[in-house]
Amino acid sequence: MNRRQFLTTMAALAGGEPRMLRGAETIAPTADTMILLWMAGGMAQTETFDPKRYTPYESGLESKRVLSTFPSVRTAVDNIEFSEGLERIGRVMDRGTLIRSYQAGDLGFILHARHQFHWHTGYAPPQTVAVPHIGSVISRTLGPKNPDMPAFIDAGQNLEIGAEADALKSFHTAGFLGSEYGPFYIANPEDAAGSVRPHPEMGEMRFRRREEVYRKLAAASPLARHGSDYQKGSLLRSIENAHRLLHSPSAKAFDLSLELKKSYDIYNTGRFGLGCLLARRLTEAGARFIEVTSEYIPFKNWDSHENGHTRAAGMKQQIDAPVAQLVLDLEERGLLDRTVIVLASEFGRDMMMEGRPDKVVKDQVIVPELIQQPKHYGMHRHFTDAGCVLLFGGGFRKGYLYGKTADERPCRTVENPVRIEDLHATLYRAMGIPADLAYEVEKRPVHVTRDGKGRAIREILRG
Repeated sequence: MNRRQFLTTMAALAGGEPRMLRGAETIAPTADTMILLWMAGGMAQTETFDPKRYTPYESGLESKRVLSTFPSVRTAVDNIEFSEGLERIGRVMDRGTLIRSYQAGDLGFILHARHQFHWHTGYAPPQTVAVPHIGSVISRTLGPKNPDMPAFIDAGQNLEIGAEADALKSFHTAGFLGSEYGPFYIANPEDAAGSVRPHPEMGEMRFRRREEVYRKLAAASPLARHGSDYQKGSLLRSIENAHRLLHSPSAKAFDLSLELKKSYDIYNTGRFGLGCLLARRLTEAGARFIEVTSEYIPFKNWDSHENGHTRAAGMKQQIDAPVAQLVLDLEERGLLDRTVIVLASEFGRDMMMEGRPDKVVKDQVIVPELIQQPKHYGMHRHFTDAGCVLLFGGGFRKGYLYGKTADERPCRTVENPVRIEDLHATLYRAMGIPADLAYEVEKRPVHVTRDGKGRAIREILRG
């Protein structure tokens, strides 16, 4: 363990049991489950759910003319168009709400890890306490739906990717809430079944002996000696929860081989698609919060610093069918009305601008004035003034569009800006959690939205 890992772990283990300070409002929930579909790397909004004027590729094209590299296509809602390649999600848009005016935080020089931390926790890094992931807040506040099922499951992200590993781990945590509310990791959804059963070459007695040794090591480690009683107890409870799952019928939800081939094939567009299938099965089995990520890998997937058009086309092939099928499957099973599906990304993208018009930051990619090669055709810079969020089920309006961006560059937000504290307040409200709920940590309140000031967007909620 290096110094950074040690300090991170010690911060999470510090402090006693956090005391819940209830918010001023009692809210009747419209949902009891949340699925976050995370478009890691910065999904280009004008190439997906907020298309602008289409300019086809040609050698010598002026970069500044390019707003969208895909033509627009109609959806099930008359006043909403998507970009080509998202036709299936477009056909279920009458079940959901589209926000086009999400504005990422002004965090200085743009780094994916900082903005992902900000989105997932509601707080800009660094913080003096280990703030929890939104999934951990929901898991701790509401408790598990099924006692045998991990309340918070995170699928699709490899947390061991070299220089970015520590940054990713920093927000994939329950922080001061305790290990039992942290995410149950599944790096590859296709192998999810292997996460909930002992290795086939390991017998039951050998497995039990290993568990006993692990408990003793956990209790005797230097970290355990320095941690609070609450945090040590939470770590042991997390071990007990994992052991209970191994022997529960609920573990079958993780086994994608049990899915009908016809259904499996629709979802099987890659790891993300199978993650959506896993999310559906886990929702049926009683998970409380599930995150499925397209996976953040620097310069790959949605992190389109070059070959933006080609990269976006490939990512849309991965997400279009699985996201739409997830909505349809939950609807067919009578689960959509009680499940919030959120599709989001840390920020948007633009061909020319890094940051936002009034907060321009240092360029991180070279964009030539004239496009001479296909690799220069696409959205390559980080744009924080506008981004898209899709919301289905769980009390959100159907076939509704919120927010507007300019039709000419800079395609900034011009109506109904949405910041992270208000988006989180809206999501929490759907789950029956007030935006000013807090946990007392080290004798001070840490609210579920920044300073408890998040304001739910009432216009997009039904009733």
